[in-house]
Amino acid sequence: MVLSQKDIISIKDFSKKDIIETLKLAEKMEPIARSREKCDVLSGKILGALFYEPSTRTRLSFEAAMQRLGGGVIGFAEAGVSSATKGENINDTVRIVAEYTDALVIRHDMEGTARYVAGLVDIPVINAGDGAGQHPTQTLLDLYTMQRLLGEIDELHVALVGDLKYGRTVHSLAYALAKFDVKMSFVAPKELQMPDEILHDLSSLGINVNETDDIHDVLNYADVLYVTRIQKERFPDPQEYSKIKGAYLINAKLLENSHAIVMHPLPRVDEISHDVDNTPYGKYFEQAFYGVPVRMALLKSLINNKI
Repeated sequence: MVLSQKDIISIKDFSKKDIIETLKLAEKMEPIARSREKCDVLSGKILGALFYEPSTRTRLSFEAAMQRLGGGVIGFAEAGVSSATKGENINDTVRIVAEYTDALVIRHDMEGTARYVAGLVDIPVINAGDGAGQHPTQTLLDLYTMQRLLGEIDELHVALVGDLKYGRTVHSLAYALAKFDVKMSFVAPKELQMPDEILHDLSSLGINVNETDDIHDVLNYADVLYVTRIQKERFPDPQEYSKIKGAYLINAKLLENSHAIVMHPLPRVDEISHDVDNTPYGKYFEQAFYGVPVRMALLKSLINNKI
């Protein structure tokens, strides 16, 4: 598989063909991700992982993906253990780490950082989340989850629920779903509705979106409930967060008459009850696993293309 770009910064940079080819390769990677097969295609290669913001699933799944392919990983899990605490700027950090590695994955709290970094170095750069901006690899694993569990992405009705204003996962996912023949509903409190820029972009593509603040409006016909937490760290005013935290609670009783699967990029706080975990609805743990084969597919493609 050959991607049409050197870096993975935004899902908007992907063609539908790129997405489909990535998902096909991810399926081939899955036996390796599950330890049923071995692979050393990236033996001797090193991934630099620079996480200026906390991460569990994204960071660990990238590390697992690289190691499953026979490669190694260096980097840091928080800026506090890097020379950033001494005042080193990001330009110097990424240029140095790029000298040691074959690709970089970076998470930062400032939107646009990954694209900026990609302009500084010659090796591939992967955006692992930039503030309230984009999270393209999460989107690809989300699409892979839908395809693996529901058979096709086309013809699905996907409801994005929760923090649609600050949630980078739903921003990326909305753009990706627009490349397929799907229906979308946006469920959010008025204070956290999808940004106008994204609504405008979707409208210009001919995508009609149903917007509501009532989860009951979508329960009977959604195939996927993609739930996100209300992100306290994105709110400039803590009082505003307090007003709307816990706006939605997805529990087993609520889902009784629904056929939807429930997905979540995690971490969750209180938006999905634990009584959903072991029901046929809850698919977020499987979703988290699928991050490994998807990121394996991306690393294999990017680093092999570079060789």
